[in-house]
Amino acid sequence: MIKQIRDFNKVVAITGYRDVQISNVEETLNLIRERLSCVTVQIFNAKLIAGWEHLYFATLNALLAFKSKTNISKSLAIECLLYASAHRQIRVAFDLIGIKPNLTEIAVLIVAENRDVVENSLSKIPTLIPSTRDDSILSLSKEKETHIRRLFDISDTELAACYRNGEKKALLDLVIEHVAISATHR
Repeated sequence: MIKQIRDFNKVVAITGYRDVQISNVEETLNLIRERLSCVTVQIFNAKLIAGWEHLYFATLNALLAFKSKTNISKSLAIECLLYASAHRQIRVAFDLIGIKPNLTEIAVLIVAENRDVVENSLSKIPTLIPSTRDDSILSLSKEKETHIRRLFDISDTELAACYRNGEKKALLDLVIEHVAISATHR
């Protein structure tokens, strides 16, 4: 998914990758920062992402935090991670939804000034992280639902209160709500 965010003059891409091969997280992140220095890149454990909307709204909140000078981090990538995890502590956010060795599915977020730069950066991801692009891994599955509910502490009662559009939509809405609420705790 590639989407323009006109209010911030940014373009965001959110993609999924399977068959990922990461043995050393720090080396991988350093390589990505080095080779894609003209964009903001953040990588997430895809099993804890409730859909592309989850990362899109985390990105919007992060951009707004920088605009209003309420950001916790000096880095937009880290701020996106904080919002996506709905936590204020960077180490906690990394531990919860960041990448780890031997992770097989990742979500990649890229933010840049224009679409060409985003698309060019996206084309380099499989060469930097051995993987196969598969955006379907961003979709909610039964397995992901359990982990996401635990991560965001979403109870049966909370889920039932939002159930009018189906369980998956309700869970996505609640995750986005938790992301938004995290902005009020700053």
